Amino acid sequence: MSKLFRTRRSVLYVPASNPKALAKVASLDADAIIFDLEDAVAPEVKDDAREALRVYFKSNPDSRAERIIRINHLASEWGSEDLLAARACKPNAILLPKVENLQDVTGVAEVLEETDASENVRLWAMIETTRGIINADEIAELGLRSAARLDCFVVGTNDIAKETGTVLQKGRQFFTPWLMQILLCAKAGQLDIIDGVYNDFKDLSGFASECAEAVKMGFDGKTLIHPSQIEPANEAFTPDDKSVADARSIVEAFSLSDNAGKGAISLNGRMVERMHLEVAQKLLARTKAIGQN
Repeated sequence: MSKLFRTRRSVLYVPASNPKALAKVASLDADAIIFDLEDAVAPEVKDDAREALRVYFKSNPDSRAERIIRINHLASEWGSEDLLAARACKPNAILLPKVENLQDVTGVAEVLEETDASENVRLWAMIETTRGIINADEIAELGLRSAARLDCFVVGTNDIAKETGTVLQKGRQFFTPWLMQILLCAKAGQLDIIDGVYNDFKDLSGFASECAEAVKMGFDGKTLIHPSQIEPANEAFTPDDKSVADARSIVEAFSLSDNAGKGAISLNGRMVERMHLEVAQKLLARTKAIGQN
């Protein structure tokens, strides 16, 4: 199955146990919503949260935003019921927490296959442990296998900080090597990759700076913990006018008959190669998708 091109600039976590938050989802301009059954839901209300999601999806069969359900790990006491509930809701994807090896993904993919779940239900993987970072390359290779359903990595920076004892400070100085390692693996597996959350949702300036940094690093979007972060995330991950204009110029130049078959051309005083054409085409496809949202 070929993967659909989706914009994932802003990916908002919404606790499945919070009825007020669920009621506001339709009015939000986030590209994607993660309905959370894991960390944001206390053990004593997990049954209620699953039922709330069933009711919500039944009452709201359509959505402009991509919809993802984060379940508890399949090995946990809640994992199996979470997976069955998520499958019944028919979201765009199911987000798997604390993925550390191939089996964490393929095991869920096999359950979905055995229960005749639609191929349209994809899998996302959270990379948020030391073992997950170490094994990110082999996990990301599943993105090249259609049967694995894997479409996206989500970085869990808070859990990485907790497990390593590393301070998650502004600029993320000590996290950058790990973030780039995970990102490199994701790109090799042809996966999208979503950056971790920014915890101080009232600090929109700091959030915008971290978004700008994530764009330069190569992330496709950012996970969010508050609706106030949606607009600055969308703005940061939307290509600017100059980039779009430059991309159009490259595509138009290579489309000229004089440049047919050429591996490199001169454009506005610089040498432009076919690889730059591919980058330009991807940027224009992303811009088009954003305009269609």
